[in-house]
Amino acid sequence: MQRLVQLALDFLGGGSSPDSEVPQPKRAMAPVQQAPEAPLLVAPAPPLGDLLTPAVFRHPAASREVLLGDAVVAYALQRARRRSIGFTVGPDGLSVRAPSWVTLAGVDAALRDKAPWILRKLGEQQARRQQEERARIVWGDGAVLPYLGEPLTVVLDPTHGFAARGGVLEGQGATGRALRIALARSAAPAQVRDAVQAWLMRDARRCFTERLHHFAPLLDVRWTRLRLSSANTRWGSARADGSIRLNWRLMHYRPAIIDYVVAHELSHLRVMDHSPRFWDTVATVVPDYAALRRSLREQPAPPWD
Repeated sequence: MQRLVQLALDFLGGGSSPDSEVPQPKRAMAPVQQAPEAPLLVAPAPPLGDLLTPAVFRHPAASREVLLGDAVVAYALQRARRRSIGFTVGPDGLSVRAPSWVTLAGVDAALRDKAPWILRKLGEQQARRQQEERARIVWGDGAVLPYLGEPLTVVLDPTHGFAARGGVLEGQGATGRALRIALARSAAPAQVRDAVQAWLMRDARRCFTERLHHFAPLLDVRWTRLRLSSANTRWGSARADGSIRLNWRLMHYRPAIIDYVVAHELSHLRVMDHSPRFWDTVATVVPDYAALRRSLREQPAPPWD
């Protein structure tokens, strides 16, 4: 009986068989599983010692070295008859003079006590040498050197006839100055250097004499003789007899600095020391002497070797 009823329902479309497709509720789409990212490979850090390479300051005559802070300092040690250890930092580096009774360990300990001062002075000397190297003149046609604070170009011209000995100064202002020298363009660097130096020394005598005549009456002093100096570390000197010595390399600097040095030496004819009274004397004719003095110290003249 049930079989007949089922057949009737199927015929009328009112039933469903166990094998019929029944609409299923929609399912949420599962998220797509992505493959895990490969780990980022980081290069190993270099050893700390490679990053912090210590600075090295080495004296040409070094006989011993010591680590001061982060710097290796090789110094020249000299035994001397003295009661204490002396330190000198110059262009070559650190020199130490110590009594014979002080042990090497004692010398090194004294250096460590003075390490900040020593390293600062060594750094200043190194910076000065680097500045000098950048300013080094390459002697030849087209060489450039400072003259009265401005660039001066050397022009070699063997065909030029000069009214003055050795060379002639040409140009002015924005166009720049040139020093024409009677040499072949193939002249050796030493020849060019010596010719330019000879001209510059003659010009220095002219310039310095003019400035001495200007400042001497203002300071109420009398100078008797001018000599030119080639010293590496001293710009001038004065003697009680009125003799003045000035370094010809001052011609590299601007006129205001030359005036300061000239006034400085003439002021010594009134005060032969560096007391406050001396500096007061300088200030009467060069009020900004302190700034000019600082500029002279901070701007080394180019080397001539």
